[in-house]
Amino acid sequence: MVNGEKRGAAAASIVSNTLLVLLKAVVGFFAGSVSILAEAVHSGVDLIAALIAFFAVKVADNPPDEDHPYGHGKYENVSGSIEAVLIVLAAVYIVYEAVMKILHDAPIETFSLGIGVVVMFISVVANIIVSQRLFRVAKKTDSIALEADGHHLRLDVYTSAGILVGLLLVLATGYTIIDRLLGLAVGLWIGWIGIELSKRAVSPLLDVQLPATELERIVQIIHSEEKVVGFHKLRTRKSGAHRHVDVHLFMPNEMSLSEAHNLAEQVEDKIRAELDNVFVLTHIEPEDDALCEV
Repeated sequence: MVNGEKRGAAAASIVSNTLLVLLKAVVGFFAGSVSILAEAVHSGVDLIAALIAFFAVKVADNPPDEDHPYGHGKYENVSGSIEAVLIVLAAVYIVYEAVMKILHDAPIETFSLGIGVVVMFISVVANIIVSQRLFRVAKKTDSIALEADGHHLRLDVYTSAGILVGLLLVLATGYTIIDRLLGLAVGLWIGWIGIELSKRAVSPLLDVQLPATELERIVQIIHSEEKVVGFHKLRTRKSGAHRHVDVHLFMPNEMSLSEAHNLAEQVEDKIRAELDNVFVLTHIEPEDDALCEV
């Protein structure tokens, strides 16, 4: 059910972006509008991102196998990283085109510009609907790939709305510089978003530990078990939507192996109940080992 919901959201993004790329590219070319062409490039990146996300969520949901004992979750992080790079590259191209148009003062075709206003309005409405669905499913499934795709489309909402207003101003005033400056602004903003997204996508690939709030909750759970003497070597990481936690627990010397095992299982169960999609591994050590470390 969850896997189907993720793939359905990614598929909807693919269909929406394909139509918008075609519309924006044709109108932008005939109108000579750098802002519409910038949006066509932006939507083109969104389309590639949607295809990558569709593939990533499909593979990432596969269960662990012999070659991937920890699962396939990092495919989503790879996907998010690629999408971030594509965003930055698109930003560079848009900025370049905007600067060239400003320097050479290329004309704009008024009739096609009017059609561009309609296309931008359609883009705003379509991307609001699809991005809301992507964010909802991404939050529900903790999918970085769908979240990245959602950010792509949400950016498209803001930029398309801004360009819609700009095109109306160009039609009203005849000042083509407005179109060029809007294209430049879109490019710079997209570039900044791409850099920020790359930080979030790459961190799990480097096995960065879980957020401080989640670490604090894990520690609280361990301390809540009075019979657990202490712990050390707490290590955490994230792979796609899956969390991995391993920790060494110190148990009383007089406690039997069976009792210590059962207590460790209780700690693991509490952590699993507190955090979503978490794999927990505990190692039992005698209380004397804790004294040796002091």
